[in-house]
Amino acid sequence: MTELHDLIRRLPKAELHLHLEGSLEPEMMFALAQRNNIDIPYVSVEAIRAAYDFSNLQDFLDLYYVGMNVLQTEADFYDLTMAYLERSHADTVRHVEVFFDPQGHTERGIAFATVINGITRALEHGEAKFGITSRLILCFLRHLSEEAAFDTLAEATPFLSKIDGVGLDSSELGHPPSNFQRVFGAAAKLGLKRVAHAGEEGPPEYVHEALDLLHIDRLDHGNRSLEDAALVDRLVAEEMTLTVCPLSNLRLCVVNDLKDHPLKRMLDLGLRATVNADDPAYFGGYVNDNFIRTADAVGLTETDVITLAKNSFLGSFLPQAEIDRHLADIDAVVKA
Repeated sequence: MTELHDLIRRLPKAELHLHLEGSLEPEMMFALAQRNNIDIPYVSVEAIRAAYDFSNLQDFLDLYYVGMNVLQTEADFYDLTMAYLERSHADTVRHVEVFFDPQGHTERGIAFATVINGITRALEHGEAKFGITSRLILCFLRHLSEEAAFDTLAEATPFLSKIDGVGLDSSELGHPPSNFQRVFGAAAKLGLKRVAHAGEEGPPEYVHEALDLLHIDRLDHGNRSLEDAALVDRLVAEEMTLTVCPLSNLRLCVVNDLKDHPLKRMLDLGLRATVNADDPAYFGGYVNDNFIRTADAVGLTETDVITLAKNSFLGSFLPQAEIDRHLADIDAVVKA
């Protein structure tokens, strides 16, 4: 397996499913709490790490929103984003399409401009320093109302030159994509790409809604699509990219054992699956960790790994010429 691990580490990759707030490592959470004089219910970095033990998505989200409280200033969002880009560079990631949750910040009094200016300044510096290109995706929190999502879209309007798409995240069960049909339509009219979390904990019907009502360009997670053979056929025919997050699925008990993860089956069915870290600080691994541990668990082949790396660029929102350049770089690594 060491040769396959080495190939994984060398292959250029794009990451298409990453929540910036979910890359807040315990050390940074603790340091920012001290820097900003914020009380958190943990006395040490070790205590924060011990709390990273979830039985489901909601348990994780409860801690995730506590962690957000330490993010107060533009410098905080800059530092958070740069730390993620440094880790991505170490994993041979060449392009990132990252999510951020403005509602998790504005509802606690942080200005939208503070959030987006800190993030985008880091993305610009990250491209200059590491050569990592980026796209930024504003996510609506689905446990909040569509009216609140419209308010957030209005707040984002002055910054549309910095935003490439909208997404839908947070608690899936009981919050179907159909609740956000109108705001996704408004985003489409603004020229924004659309992605949505569906089929992680929610049923295949949620994936149908995301496709038919939100008119998504990419499907986040999508694991439970495999329960619906006709849906799988449709996803294959439409070349819909699935942004799969194996270690996240394991930690949130979407699968009970990584050996049971459907990634290999997705590839065998012809689905355009990709590998991503989701919320790596909380789920125990960045992109290469997800690749390597899943490859070992489900028996990915060299061909599978190369396909996953290529899929990550094919599913990106990059111009075709840049996609072709990255695919050629993958071929060069394989040939070498």
